[in-house]
Amino acid sequence: MAAEPMDLEDLDAEDPSAVARWPMLVMIGIAVIVGADVVSDAGAGTGWMHVALEVAAMVGALAGAIALWRQAEHRRRRIGHLEREVQAARGEAEAWKREAGEHLRGLGVAIDAQLTRWQLTGAEREIALLLLKGLSLKEIAGVRETSERTVRQQALAVYRKSGLGGRAELAAFFLEDLLLPGGVPGA
Repeated sequence: MAAEPMDLEDLDAEDPSAVARWPMLVMIGIAVIVGADVVSDAGAGTGWMHVALEVAAMVGALAGAIALWRQAEHRRRRIGHLEREVQAARGEAEAWKREAGEHLRGLGVAIDAQLTRWQLTGAEREIALLLLKGLSLKEIAGVRETSERTVRQQALAVYRKSGLGGRAELAAFFLEDLLLPGGVPGA
């Protein structure tokens, strides 16, 4: 079985300087070949204009190789910086989850108790929770593998049993007091 060819994006993900490595090596190779030709031409008494053009081509190829190397180094440093930022963000997210975990579990228990007080059926409870998570009726129908019409009817039953006017009031019922810390002036 033949190995699949490596995509440049895969190569870039593994080693950011690898993308520039081959063109850089080609440019260095061209500079070496042209340099050898310059030495050969200069020794054979070739005209100065021809030798000057070859030297210019050699310098251009070396300049291109250096530019590619600098770009690759810049990308490598940038990727390293971004990786450190991602790690820091992951650490912050984990810390937030640990700190908020107990509160979120308590909120989940409180929401479940309220849904029980409203005497929602199992399906209506699930619809209410998915509405609170922000899913659209179409998305809920997909998750529950039912029709959108059925979901709409169950959502209406949730609103009727809870005495709330719709999705916004349902979310506000559970989340309103959480959005502003207690004692905030004007709240």
